[in-house]
Amino acid sequence: MAANVESLGTLERRLQMSVSTEQLEREVDERLKKLARNAKMPGFRPGKVPMKIVEQTYGAQVRNEVTGDAVQKAFTDAVKQANLKVAGYPRIEPKKDAASAGAIEFSATFEVYPEFKVGDIAAASIDRPQVELDDAAIDKTIEVLRKQRTTYAKAERAAQEGDRLTVDFDGSIGGAPFQGGKAAGFAFVLGEGRMLPDFETAARGMSAGESKTFEVTFPADYHGKEVAGKTASFVLALKQVDGPRLPELDADFAKTLGVPDGDLARMRAEVRQNVEREVKKRVDGRLKQQALDALLTATPLELPKSLVQQETQELVQRAAADLQARGVKIENLPLDPQTFEAAAKRRVALGLIIAELARVEKLQPKPAEVRALIEQEAASYESPAEVVKWFYMQPQRLSEMEGLALEGNVVNWVLAKAKVADKALPFDELMGANG
Repeated sequence: MAANVESLGTLERRLQMSVSTEQLEREVDERLKKLARNAKMPGFRPGKVPMKIVEQTYGAQVRNEVTGDAVQKAFTDAVKQANLKVAGYPRIEPKKDAASAGAIEFSATFEVYPEFKVGDIAAASIDRPQVELDDAAIDKTIEVLRKQRTTYAKAERAAQEGDRLTVDFDGSIGGAPFQGGKAAGFAFVLGEGRMLPDFETAARGMSAGESKTFEVTFPADYHGKEVAGKTASFVLALKQVDGPRLPELDADFAKTLGVPDGDLARMRAEVRQNVEREVKKRVDGRLKQQALDALLTATPLELPKSLVQQETQELVQRAAADLQARGVKIENLPLDPQTFEAAAKRRVALGLIIAELARVEKLQPKPAEVRALIEQEAASYESPAEVVKWFYMQPQRLSEMEGLALEGNVVNWVLAKAKVADKALPFDELMGANG
């Protein structure tokens, strides 16, 4: 086997290789002989099939397998000899104008991982959020929990904010119906933003039994491309108005939150513990975001296109799976890979930087660090010990936690080197954002 490496760009490489046909034929012959020992065919005893027939039956398949194995081995040996770190999968092509009759010549085009050093982050500025968790914050959280347990009762009045409305509607664009534009017995809560603003405005103030015709203009960036930017005419019939009823702040409410004896003081203490965990999680999330941004800013690097493509495809598949889990038909909502490319590039870049930091700074997490992270994750469940056990029974989930622990070590490394300043952050602002 012979090979040489050609640089096609910063990261792209091409290997020209050849494999001896004499060597291939020897391997083909050996494999066919092994097959012949156990080959079964009508009219012959096992192992007594003539080699000529074995060759006619299995020769093409075996030759393809042997050639594929030889090419793969040649490629693996060549990149190892050249000390190349291959990113993604190679594109292997036979050479059409092969010069040697005694060898199969082919090329492999591929990308390599970039060589880089993590940049200096000493000048990076990071704000460490300081959040005051007072009684008012706990009161607001309990109110949110009450609203989440809202029940509804029929109301003999006009629809107002917070009511659950049951409606029939029929929409058309230019006199023609469109997909998703018609429903019967459809329920939504006025003011939650589930419906377009023009739709909610039309429904507000209506009473059960009333009908109304109005227009709705879909936003230009609406997810349904067939109606985006267009104006539809709707006929809306309000069937029923149900007013909201918040549960009383009493023992029964406390029991719905998992306090068996309904003790309100105990309920409040448990709510505080949960909020403290959530605040810490969100503060850590903000610190992590800033730390990773600092690494990306300090370490510009060229990314292998193949890795970006793979990551983009994975994000598309995840988004599709999430939508399907929520009952959205993907064929009605095509996902454009380009919308995921920026996120894919970020994930690939961070993956490379974190891996390099882990190697150079020896930041790989210890088992005890992974265990602590798992126990922290399990603390919010009713049976933490069972959740911990579940993590260790699922290799993929355990691997994910190891990855998170590594990210945590990287973040701590950044925080130890960057300029970190405490900054007050209102509780509402922290909880109103996706932590």
